[in-house]
Amino acid sequence: MERERFEALVGAALKRLPTRFRRALHNIAIMVEDRPPRGRNLLGIYQGVPLDRRGSWYGNVPPDVIVIYQEPIERLGVSDQDIEAKIRTVVLHEIGHYFGLDEETLADIERDLDY
Repeated sequence: MERERFEALVGAALKRLPTRFRRALHNIAIMVEDRPPRGRNLLGIYQGVPLDRRGSWYGNVPPDVIVIYQEPIERLGVSDQDIEAKIRTVVLHEIGHYFGLDEETLADIERDLDY
């Protein structure tokens, strides 16, 4: 899939988030890269200080970053629809980390998703 199309699907996944969650996203950059660093088996990653762990000290900092990795996601999908669904799941998962959710909680949420 061409990068432009993949990035558009990432953008569409963000737009599908409930408004209250989209409005709560501040100082965050969402990027697409080809693949994770060597030796890392990732579809996406959140790098930053989760919202629920920020205190009065938090300010004047660079943006948190979510990176979505195109190649490993594409390898999981048979069709464009599969890839689109996986992008939505990965974006939601990484946004969950931004809000401070742990892997166990996110796994529970993802089991119940019809996203």
